[in-house]
Amino acid sequence: MTAGAPRAVPPEERLFSLVLALLATEQGLTKAEILSTVQGYSQRYARHGDNVALERQFERDKDDVRELGIPLETVDDPGDPGNNQTLRYRIPRGEYDLPAEVTFTPQELGLLNLAGRVWREGSLSGESRRALLKLGSLGIEPDEPLLGYAPRARVRDAAFDPLTAALDRGVLVRFDYLKPGDASARTRLVAPYALVQWQGRWLLYGREPDAEVSKNFLLSRIVSRVETTTRRFEHPGGDQAALALASLQGIWRDQVAEVRVRPGTDAATRLAKRRGAERVDSGDGAVLRLHYSDLALLADELGGFGPEVEVLAPATLREAVRDRLVRVGADHGAAAPAGAEGSRG
Repeated sequence: MTAGAPRAVPPEERLFSLVLALLATEQGLTKAEILSTVQGYSQRYARHGDNVALERQFERDKDDVRELGIPLETVDDPGDPGNNQTLRYRIPRGEYDLPAEVTFTPQELGLLNLAGRVWREGSLSGESRRALLKLGSLGIEPDEPLLGYAPRARVRDAAFDPLTAALDRGVLVRFDYLKPGDASARTRLVAPYALVQWQGRWLLYGREPDAEVSKNFLLSRIVSRVETTTRRFEHPGGDQAALALASLQGIWRDQVAEVRVRPGTDAATRLAKRRGAERVDSGDGAVLRLHYSDLALLADELGGFGPEVEVLAPATLREAVRDRLVRVGADHGAAAPAGAEGSRG
């Protein structure tokens, strides 16, 4: 990084600052106000220049915020409807706050207080305070005081920081990667092109030197320390993060599972709310069609619901869930099912 250049803002810090800013005002913020004042955007904002790449980043961040379950909404300017430049973005407090009927016992509050000790401070970070001051300079005052948090606990995979450093330097990385179903990890040498967040998980998009195509590596499956080499690579150019997300979106769209859920169960409620879930009426329970991008991750999720879910298709997912349930049963001294054909998963 050259002297005087702004520091790179981690994506989750940018998302946090965006949510914080949108919570700070009832009337909402225009895209220009967000890009020019919010931490993570303002460092790269050109007041009289080209901000196309930054606007694309904001569009992806909006999707990420909504994917986290945060109700980000848009509000048309009554005097100029349909104009994207005057469109305002906001997070309504009433929909984001805990319901009024939710209360805590003294014991629960004690546990929350104990958990709070892992946070470094109980007020806004310096960057967040400066972001609110910038909003104030626009004449946009917070409707009520906010409390921010600076976590001491890590919220990213251990591989995130060394991969970010390798991206900045443009060098290859080496790590041990354990694919689902493999008995042992395999060492990979990868040219890192982008780090992306997809459905709450971080992935590295890159290419192995002898591979013909780029691929995604889930950071949680990196089981060794990431070694940053001195070997440089030629970056392919273009928006590699957008390519990675488009690839994941295509996989998610094309892969569909069918599961039967017991009505009224936790599985029925949670799975029906998954993005893209489609309900198919069935006489002996609701059948849901679920899109997925990673079979092993979906199998982990479905296995957690136990007998509330039966996997109908594909067969590979059915077997993956069954294997997980068999392992859980074996760990607790239960006998394995007699056969796969009648197993629930």
